[in-house]
Amino acid sequence: MAEREHIATLLVDDGLITRSDLQTAFERQAESGESLTRVLVDEGMLDENTLARAMATHMGVEFINLGDMTVDAGAASLIPEALARRYGVMPIGFEGEDLVVAMADPGNVLVMDDIRAITGLRVIPKVATSSDIDDAIRRIGRMDGSVAELAHLVADDDDGEDLTSVQAAVEEAPIVKLVNTLVSRAVNERASDIHIEPGERDLRVRFRIDGVLHEVMTTPKSVSGAVVSRLKIMADLDIAERRIPQDGRVSLRVAGRPIDLRVATLPTIYGEKVVLRILDKDDAILSLPDLGFLPETLKQYEESYTKPYGAILVTGPTGSGKTTTLYSTLNVINRPELNAITVEDPVEYRLPGVTQVQVNRKVGLQFATVLKAILRSDPDIVLVGEVRDVETAKIAVEAALTGHLVLTTLHTNDAASSIGRLIDMGVEPYLVSSALDCVLAQRLARKLCERCKTPQQAPPEVAARMGFPDHGPITVYAAAGCKVCSDTGYRGRVAINEVMTVTEDIQRMAVEHRPSDEIRAVAMQQGMVTLRQDGMEKVRLGVTTLEEVLRVVV
Repeated sequence: MAEREHIATLLVDDGLITRSDLQTAFERQAESGESLTRVLVDEGMLDENTLARAMATHMGVEFINLGDMTVDAGAASLIPEALARRYGVMPIGFEGEDLVVAMADPGNVLVMDDIRAITGLRVIPKVATSSDIDDAIRRIGRMDGSVAELAHLVADDDDGEDLTSVQAAVEEAPIVKLVNTLVSRAVNERASDIHIEPGERDLRVRFRIDGVLHEVMTTPKSVSGAVVSRLKIMADLDIAERRIPQDGRVSLRVAGRPIDLRVATLPTIYGEKVVLRILDKDDAILSLPDLGFLPETLKQYEESYTKPYGAILVTGPTGSGKTTTLYSTLNVINRPELNAITVEDPVEYRLPGVTQVQVNRKVGLQFATVLKAILRSDPDIVLVGEVRDVETAKIAVEAALTGHLVLTTLHTNDAASSIGRLIDMGVEPYLVSSALDCVLAQRLARKLCERCKTPQQAPPEVAARMGFPDHGPITVYAAAGCKVCSDTGYRGRVAINEVMTVTEDIQRMAVEHRPSDEIRAVAMQQGMVTLRQDGMEKVRLGVTTLEEVLRVVV
């Protein structure tokens, strides 16, 4: 009480409230039993932000804007939500082995003692406004308020691990709750990967959101072994083997949505790193326009995939959305009267009505082996996950020449380079020119957040760089940042495409071993929109930014 009266007196001395207001606040506090700070704000005597900053200054404690911070899920899980609400506190992270806690009233010694007793950690207080703390508790509460809703990480009845059965043990096993919370949070934040990385002194967790890694949490190194072991148990891996990489799979339900996790471990000098690839089955199949195709580019592509035979190549680096594009294409063309078969490594998404085969090197089931068997199974459409060797390439090309529609991927920088790559792998040029119908090169750029993107006039030099004629000012959009997009300015991703139709001229150039830059020039003369041109058009349309296009397109 003496500490609070001291703070109140300091507020008067600073001219933030009058003595009359202070007396009224003491009277209202006696009636309501609420804290003095709450009364001052509720009665409109003082702005909440001003009050919090003043308290922080007078008590020598740092003030933080909790709305702009990422709360460490591991720290937040150490205090039950009900207790956090009652005390008006939110654990937000760690400093070494100490727990950092945002508090509306850091002068409450009893609360500090309780937190210390519950967590067993020394507490470092920071001052935040009550409303920011309430918002943070609500945000985290949606994520892990209870294990039943903690993404209800309930496994599929037939092939998932039933995490509901461990509900009773969660209160006794914080590691289980921590792992569940991480997965739930990653799904809620639209992450594609979770990186769990041991360091010399701590364990770092990062999410890849829209293709960019963001650090979301660091915890003491002591939890590293337990977290990794828990993930290995979920993925049915050998928890005793820490010297070699392992990989596995987990099927879960997060907030009612079916989710697959591909788990990969990697031994490092500080322990095992684990990467979880999140495969959201609900998001697996998108329509081709939703992927970001411009109408004229989509029309070119459509002319190829609607043919009954021929080969379609989708090229680009790892993580450029090639598999998603192939699945979306297959979803469009697959019909009950057609037999569609895929060979993948691994099978990422289950496609209804499609026969899917997974490569298994341990028993000698390679791409080429499976592909030979598929061609004896009367297919109409064949999807090959990736052309990795000359044998697979030759079989795929021959399949395209014998009346099958073949969809596959290749790693090249642009569409024109794909012809030379197949020839360099050992496929005869005349076979490549005859079988190949279309090459789609692709990249993924982050989409501007619709809520906060801001228009601005592009300077003439920027417009010229974008390739637009000087016919007046060009409006582009900048990434501003808001709570919807976690202050990044971007939300979601869009494909940047380059569709090269293999015309008779390009076929002849392939047979003549002409270099890729010459093939590219001819394709452009025949109407091909390059990756850069496609990206710049999406900048003009306000879909993405110039910086993003230049980041992903050379």
